[in-house]
Amino acid sequence: MSTRALWTMIAIIAAATTGARPAVGQGSTAAGAGQAPSCSDGAYRAFDFWVGEWEVRRPDGQVVGTNRITPILGGCALREEWTGTSGSVGTSYNAWDAASRRWHQTWVDNRGLLLLLDGGLADGKMVLRGERPGQGGGTVLHRISWEPLEGGTVRQLWETSNNGGATWQVAFDGAYHRLP
Repeated sequence: MSTRALWTMIAIIAAATTGARPAVGQGSTAAGAGQAPSCSDGAYRAFDFWVGEWEVRRPDGQVVGTNRITPILGGCALREEWTGTSGSVGTSYNAWDAASRRWHQTWVDNRGLLLLLDGGLADGKMVLRGERPGQGGGTVLHRISWEPLEGGTVRQLWETSNNGGATWQVAFDGAYHRLP
C-alpha cells in the first residue's frame, strides 16, 4: 500500500471515530474550499453489496459471528464491525481512492492483527490483497475476496500464501446471511 493510501485511510479512520470532517487542502478534488469531495461516482458504490447486518457461517453451516457493514462519511467509506463467537472483535475501514483507482481496507482486531489491503473488482468479486511479515520470517501474502451470490448472500474467502503466491491456503471461508 502506498504512503498516500495509508495516510488516506488514517484520515478516514480519524474522521470516522471523532466525527471530524477531513480538511480540504492543496491538491484536493473538491470544488471549493471547505467543501467535501463528492463520493457519488459509481466506483464508490462497488462494495455496497456488502452493506448490511449479517450472520456469518462456515461452509458446514456453523455460525462463527455477526458483522455490521455501514456506510460512513457521506458514503465515502464503509465501516465493518465484526463480533466472532470465539470472542474475536474487529473493525475495518474500506474506501475507494479515486487517485489510485483502488479500494483500500484497514483491518484491526482485538488479537493485534493489522491488515492493510488494496485491490478492486475482478470477475464480479471484490478482491483485496496485502502482505505482512510472517511469524518465522519471510512474508505472508493475504488475498480476501467478497462475492455476492444468488439469494442475497455474500461469500468471503480469505487465503494466505507463504511462498509468494505459488500456493494458497484457506484462512477463512464464510457465507454472509442477512439478518432481518
